[in-house]
Amino acid sequence: MVVEKNSAHQFAVITGASQGLGKAFAEELAQRKINIVLVSLPNENISNLSNEIAFKYGVKTVYYETDLAISKNVVALSDWLNKNFSVYILINNAGVGGTKKFIDADVNYINTILQVNVVATSILTHQLLPNLMLQKQSYILNVSSMAAFSPIGYKTVYPASKSFIHSFSRGLSEELKKSNVFVSVVNPGAMKTNNEVKARIKKQGFLGKLTLLDPKKVSKYCIQQLFRKDTLIMVNPISYAILKILPIWIRLPLMTNAIKREI
Repeated sequence: MVVEKNSAHQFAVITGASQGLGKAFAEELAQRKINIVLVSLPNENISNLSNEIAFKYGVKTVYYETDLAISKNVVALSDWLNKNFSVYILINNAGVGGTKKFIDADVNYINTILQVNVVATSILTHQLLPNLMLQKQSYILNVSSMAAFSPIGYKTVYPASKSFIHSFSRGLSEELKKSNVFVSVVNPGAMKTNNEVKARIKKQGFLGKLTLLDPKKVSKYCIQQLFRKDTLIMVNPISYAILKILPIWIRLPLMTNAIKREI
């Protein structure tokens, strides 16, 4: 962990920043000459990424390693950020998913999804909000999922957690619309984050391939739309349209059968 005390510079905070969409967000913001705090799990090589981005883009980068599945860690992270930085962008990107029969899932599996996706996002946003309100203009971007728009068998808890993120973001956006804090939510599909994920998604067949996205393209579009103050960012309108058009009695078994292929 690198600490830059009492920095007069503004920073963007990104959770889940070591890989995938979080890493893409970090690089996209750095290209725009925005200083960043990268938050990740321990032992994910975040220090090297932090140094690489700082060297490549000429911005200030700071990193913090912690497990957001533990609530006291989220509070500690919030306290550290508020003490040391002027935060004007918060990107709640960290998220946990998985595919299991619900009866086979253990308590830790269920708890981790809820703690990271729901509790950590809520607490971090709440704790950083006074800091964000001190800035002339600030932004919150929460990463939900296309799964927020439909229940899915063999995932069960994950779509429910992303439905929370979607609802939470839209409600907070309305609550803060007359303030200096702008809130947006993005609902992407699956990402080409690594070979394992790409192989798993392709097992889902047509629906899986349809939603497979490039993190760099997603991050670029999201940041563009965030600064344009788009409250609901849709990066895959085709998938969204299909989910909206199909009635639940068709959509639910169709998506569940696609996901079942992962098991």
